[in-house]
Amino acid sequence: MTDTSAQPIVEDDEADIESVDTDAPVVNPEPDLDDPALYLNRELTWLAFNRRVLHEADDPRTPLLERVKFLAIVSNNLDEFFMKRIGGLKQQIAAGVHSQTVDGRTPTQQLDECRAEIAAIQADQERIYGEVMAALGEQDIRLVEMHSLTSEVRERLRGHFRTNIFPMITPLAMDPAHPFPFISNLALNLLVRLRFPGGSDTYMARIKVPVSKDVSKRLIQVDGLNNTFVTLDDLIVHNLDMLFPGMEIVSCELFRVTRNAIVEPEEEAASDLLEMIETELRERHFAPIVRLEVQAGMDPVHRGMLAAELGLNESDDVYEVGGLMGRRDLFELASLDIPELHDKPHRSGDHPVLGNDRRNIFHIIRENGPLLLQHPYESFSTTVERFLTTAAKDPKVLAIKMTLYRTSGGAILDALIKAARNGKQVAVMVELKARFDEAANIGWARRLEGEGIHVTYGVLGLKTHCKLIFVVRRDYSQLRRYYHIGTGNYHGGTAKLYTDLGMFGCDEDIGQDLTELFNYLTGYSPPPSYRKILAAPYTLKRGILEKIDREIAVHERERGGGLIQMKMNALEDPDIARALYKASRAGVKVDLIVRDTCRFRPGIPGLSENARVVSIVGRFLEHARILYFRNGGEEEYFIGSADMMRRNLESRVEVHAPVEDPELRQELRLILDVQFADQRSAWDMQPDGSYVQRQSEDEHAKGAQDTLMGVAEKRLSAAAKHKEKNLRSRLLSHFEHRLATTS
Repeated sequence: MTDTSAQPIVEDDEADIESVDTDAPVVNPEPDLDDPALYLNRELTWLAFNRRVLHEADDPRTPLLERVKFLAIVSNNLDEFFMKRIGGLKQQIAAGVHSQTVDGRTPTQQLDECRAEIAAIQADQERIYGEVMAALGEQDIRLVEMHSLTSEVRERLRGHFRTNIFPMITPLAMDPAHPFPFISNLALNLLVRLRFPGGSDTYMARIKVPVSKDVSKRLIQVDGLNNTFVTLDDLIVHNLDMLFPGMEIVSCELFRVTRNAIVEPEEEAASDLLEMIETELRERHFAPIVRLEVQAGMDPVHRGMLAAELGLNESDDVYEVGGLMGRRDLFELASLDIPELHDKPHRSGDHPVLGNDRRNIFHIIRENGPLLLQHPYESFSTTVERFLTTAAKDPKVLAIKMTLYRTSGGAILDALIKAARNGKQVAVMVELKARFDEAANIGWARRLEGEGIHVTYGVLGLKTHCKLIFVVRRDYSQLRRYYHIGTGNYHGGTAKLYTDLGMFGCDEDIGQDLTELFNYLTGYSPPPSYRKILAAPYTLKRGILEKIDREIAVHERERGGGLIQMKMNALEDPDIARALYKASRAGVKVDLIVRDTCRFRPGIPGLSENARVVSIVGRFLEHARILYFRNGGEEEYFIGSADMMRRNLESRVEVHAPVEDPELRQELRLILDVQFADQRSAWDMQPDGSYVQRQSEDEHAKGAQDTLMGVAEKRLSAAAKHKEKNLRSRLLSHFEHRLATTS
């Protein structure tokens, strides 16, 4: 939970309010839409989202091992927040930046407020961690300390340490002859203080805890005790005599550092983008440290020494951690195979059309019309991978073009390589600057180039974030363009964890648009306009703003009925937020489903009374993007890759495509209605920016994701009996009725 994206808090609502501004603004008859009070802060609203994720770990309705998973997710998210957002703020401060964001905060103010909010989140984390571990103990799942085990068990673990861990450890002394060692990002370290027997002088050494798939997991199962674990660091601590024979161990304390991940070389000065990214990765390894975590109760002298050696402000940048440090390693515990302590297993089903038709997928698309894909409710492997695999071996396919932002390799890369070996023209746009996936993408790019595939790295100065597969096939006597346009990455792993949408089609106008877009990606100048798609950075933002203005005009002309609905991960762009305020003030109903960052405040008297903001937090990470405009009955739906963030709209290549088929529109309408009607996983933003989770009188109420899982199963079953259209119509009527009764 990515971009994890992966891509899933408080005891009461009052505590959550503290994470954002506490007072909603009072709007004058003629509001100043540049008033900072109207806009929430990007960083603080993202932290507030993590409070909602943390609430899932605190919620007794969440299965126990899923609660452990949510604890790990929040810890991992905070690690990335320090690497990207705190690191970025520190860079701005160091550069002397004093300009204010649209919400009226300087970098220093943002950093101070973030630190206060992080401290509050970590206090909640520690409380919830203690409660969850106690609940695990009742299920005979325990994380214990070495000293609590019997001597016989400790001896068996010592044997494991001697054989499997000891050879991989390199103690590093710290004295005038041995300078302070390099500390890796997010690695666990032991600071050992020792002395010679009978001596008075003490010496310091550092041990890196070798947690890795090649050496050892963080949590080591105690042999002979089912589901009882010790940490690798605790095992090392209790066997330090093997590392420092004959020495007296005075103390041993755990610490961990987080380094800045924002290293941005100038592309314009680079002669080779691949070489530039490799250089950036090397520099990131040595990037400045932005956080030091230390074991609670660490000797103040040692704490100060570490802060000084690492160049940190002890009062601001050092965080004490009680209990387990590096709680992202709780993913290991969350993976225990105990079905009754997990969510009900979900297996992605077949698409209702594709699952019952084993013909060539291009024939199905050509004859059936466009298809909407819903992951993870529908299988990624039997849809997207099937599309690409078929293209690779179909003798009538002449060319394949694709964008890769993040991928897991596997079937996707194998299909591209097979296509090239089969003599097809294959061109792949690999985005080397996908944060934290740069090294993997460099590897994929080199592998593809080695197979003779045309690999490009996008447009200078822009990240290519769109999700596109484009296939040219000779159908009968003509060339036909087929495509997949998606909201999520071509990654088989995240397709099981993120909710995303995709669309297969062969519309002639969209095909021509994508032809021109790929020519732009591999060539130079973009087209001045497109026939149907909206593409950033040139037409998407302008197109959305124009459609919002049009909705206002139609609403005023027809004296009502205006409706804008948007589903996205984040709403950060001030221009989009400002336009939505104008629409709401004009009487247009504005419904927003925003997963995390959101600058827009709903329910402000005289301004956004006609708007609402809903956040869905469930077992899957919400990742799909949908745009809807009622347009006086001439409805428009779009799906695509862009969030309403300035970076997406102005500094990336993104694509939103229209969904024109009536049946596909019904499917999108069902998704929106189900999520707006959710009484289990939905949180409503209040005018002050805080969130309140919806509460149902029905303790067995299902969240939107569980509902959509059930819908997918019923659609597949109904399709086998040729009743899918009737089922879709009944479901749509049901949720429209629920919305009418709850709004």
